[in-house]
Amino acid sequence: MTIALTGDQAALAEAVAGFTARHADVSETRAAFDKIAAGELQPSWQALVEQRLHAIHLPDWAGGDGASLVELAVVVEETAFGLLPGPLLPTVVASQLIAAHAPQALASRLLPALANGATAASAVETAGLRATRTAGGWRVTGETSPVLGAASARVLVLGAAAATSAEAPDGAVWFLLDDADDLDDVDDALLADAVVTPAESVDLTRDIATVRLDGLLVPDARVLTATTGQVRDVAAALFAAEAAGLARWCQQTGLAYAKVREQFGTTIGSFQAIKHKCARLFARTALVAAAAWDAAAAHQQDDEGQFALAAAAAAVLAPQAAVDVALDTVTLFGGIGYTWEHDAHLYWRRAMSLAALLGQKGAWQRRLADLSRVTERRHDLRLEDEPAGLRDWAAATLAEAARLEDPAARRRFLADRGLAAPHYPRPYGLAATPAAQVVIAQEFERAGLAPPSTIVGEWALPTILAHGTAEQRESLVAATLRGDITWCQLFSEPGAGSDLASLRTRAERVAGDGEAGGGWVITGQKVWTSNAAEADWAICLARTDPRAPKHQGISYFLVDMRSPGVDVRPLREANGGYLFNEVFLTGVFVPDARLVGVPGDGWRLARTTLGNERVNIAAGSVSTGLRRLPSRYLDDLPGPVPDEVTAEAGALTAEALAFAALSHRLLLRQVGGLEHSAGREYSAEASVLKVISAANLASVRRAVLDWHGGEAAVLTAPSHEYLSVPPQLIGGGTIEIQLNVIAERVLGLPR
Repeated sequence: MTIALTGDQAALAEAVAGFTARHADVSETRAAFDKIAAGELQPSWQALVEQRLHAIHLPDWAGGDGASLVELAVVVEETAFGLLPGPLLPTVVASQLIAAHAPQALASRLLPALANGATAASAVETAGLRATRTAGGWRVTGETSPVLGAASARVLVLGAAAATSAEAPDGAVWFLLDDADDLDDVDDALLADAVVTPAESVDLTRDIATVRLDGLLVPDARVLTATTGQVRDVAAALFAAEAAGLARWCQQTGLAYAKVREQFGTTIGSFQAIKHKCARLFARTALVAAAAWDAAAAHQQDDEGQFALAAAAAAVLAPQAAVDVALDTVTLFGGIGYTWEHDAHLYWRRAMSLAALLGQKGAWQRRLADLSRVTERRHDLRLEDEPAGLRDWAAATLAEAARLEDPAARRRFLADRGLAAPHYPRPYGLAATPAAQVVIAQEFERAGLAPPSTIVGEWALPTILAHGTAEQRESLVAATLRGDITWCQLFSEPGAGSDLASLRTRAERVAGDGEAGGGWVITGQKVWTSNAAEADWAICLARTDPRAPKHQGISYFLVDMRSPGVDVRPLREANGGYLFNEVFLTGVFVPDARLVGVPGDGWRLARTTLGNERVNIAAGSVSTGLRRLPSRYLDDLPGPVPDEVTAEAGALTAEALAFAALSHRLLLRQVGGLEHSAGREYSAEASVLKVISAANLASVRRAVLDWHGGEAAVLTAPSHEYLSVPPQLIGGGTIEIQLNVIAERVLGLPR
């Protein structure tokens, strides 16, 4: 999965990938390591400038394309995937800051020069430099921490701590040095006045250097309007984009190796441990891409708080995740991956450099925790094909529904107007397109109403609509939407959980006469059934042909839970509740009219149900997460919150926000009709949802328990919520089964 989302972005990504493949031969880069370290530009830089890829984000008047930060992120990601050497990343960070924050006279001179190929670099912190206010400017002294690209830069963006906080808005001054003196200031600060000392970089494909200033006078004409936070946010967003490219190369390269490397007479990709490792690397890489995309997209929202929040989340998650993915890829290759000749360590090194240059992750984690406690991430959704009149109709209808005090009456009112499930076909819904569904969801939120839920019905009804008879649809769908019928699911058995096709419940054909007609007698035991005691109907899988292969002899039935022979026995859970039940079916008669499809077609139909279950479970976790981000649990703690707790909350919040971004990308694909043109990527994102949401939920619940210390030994909300985690980890298939699904169906590893 890549940052590119729209068709135009995908075309840009393809073009940049082709350029990098032609101009970033790794063997040539290896031969030039010493020259690169000294700040010598390689031929690939001039080729990049000729393509104007480094200037895509600059304004038209300066020679750029006026593109957004998302398009720039696509360029950065793809060049990182191809390990393009040289100063692209430091140059675009600096040029973005200059375009947004430099005085007009300075920007008018520097931006065209940058568009024509001048190189630049930017510090991301003020450590080492100190600035004292003087007449007409600032006197700056000290030595910076390492700055990426400083040895090759002709333009430098540097920051210094102000001697007193009153002298600068956020206690820091950000300013420019370059190699031309044409600002009509006799004391103009020049790059020649700085001592730039190259250092041995961890990243062998780019230079790094420190910059020393000895009482340099920086005139006000060279001071940016940027704060330290704004500088670091831009760096975080673009560093995250590069991390996405690095992680994707590692994930794809390791996966390709797992498909061909043989041990014990078979490819290593057939071993479950390797499958799970590849699937986890894929899921982690998807999160990195989502976080990077979200940061770049937030920059377009004209809301500095949104950009700061998304950029902090990207800084927390993306660079360190790229480091981890790279190391796991090295170990996936075994000894060969650790050799100097293999390229994996070059990607690992670049990821390490990114993570180090952004600064200590604890500071970013605490910043994210603080920001997310007061700012909610808001994803703007602009609909170009909003159905005419729909919004006004939905708003008026929902306003009328809101005036109904009886919840049951309101439910029936909404169902009768197609708003209980607007995506269903008429007459049950509105046959709403994805764009129409978004409009309706927005109006539900504005009306202060929660969309009705049929719970298990949301898994069952799509199967009935797609494969059921007209009578089944007419008698069951509308009644369920109106709240007159509730459902449970009779799938799992004591010996058939994740391996559902091994079920033993049997259905035997019986002939009928008169009005009763023929049907089936079902006998067996089901377990882990939610809400079985309250349900009116159940979707049930039973074996109708014991001689057929296990996936082919199963049929799909609709069982009346009030039928003779149905015995529901509650199971008490570890949290003391009774959500689950075991259900014994003893000679339960089900008429032919309640068989869905044809005998033996149950497994195919069950996959429709399970697909809806997995998506709904994951989507529910997103909604819950956005209502209570991990950092919001800090509000429940008494007294000052320790830094280490705040940092942990920030780390968990970064994952939750990246997961929400991944979900939003999935929505955008649906609304834009992109799920068909990019079907594999759409399916991949959907497959990752369950794994990430379940793991994040468990981590959050465990962390909250720890934050409460000894108080969690008393059965209060934190301990009860943690005791209630297993259903989320098991429902819709365990994480391990979902990892197998990703490995085999998405990544193509052998079964």
